[in-house]
Amino acid sequence: VQLVESGGGLVQAGGSLRLSCQTSGYNFDDYVIGWFRQAPGKEREFVGALKWRGISTAYADSVKGRFTISRDNAESTVYLAMSSLIPEDTAVYYCATGPRVTIATMTLHARYDYWGQGTQVTVSS
Repeated sequence: VQLVESGGGLVQAGGSLRLSCQTSGYNFDDYVIGWFRQAPGKEREFVGALKWRGISTAYADSVKGRFTISRDNAESTVYLAMSSLIPEDTAVYYCATGPRVTIATMTLHARYDYWGQGTQVTVSS
């Protein structure tokens, strides 16, 4: 299983970015796909997840209404569209997946077995 993130960068507060997570090596529909982020000196935190078979999504309260997860089945790619960015969104963003993740545990990073390398998002004030 491989996950490769891209799309990070430097953006001003109020701006937008779209991150991509290209997946390979497994059936795209089989697992929950989560997005997490980690700022310097902080714990890795849940951002959102695309539930099994892409039926629905879930988001952390801190990003609800600003971030949107979507998927492209043909490309086996998941996207994280981020808008109204604030400096507190600055972090390395990761996508992750794995067979041990359920809807009940999707916010727990320890449940995810496969991770991408991360992509840096920096929001300037």
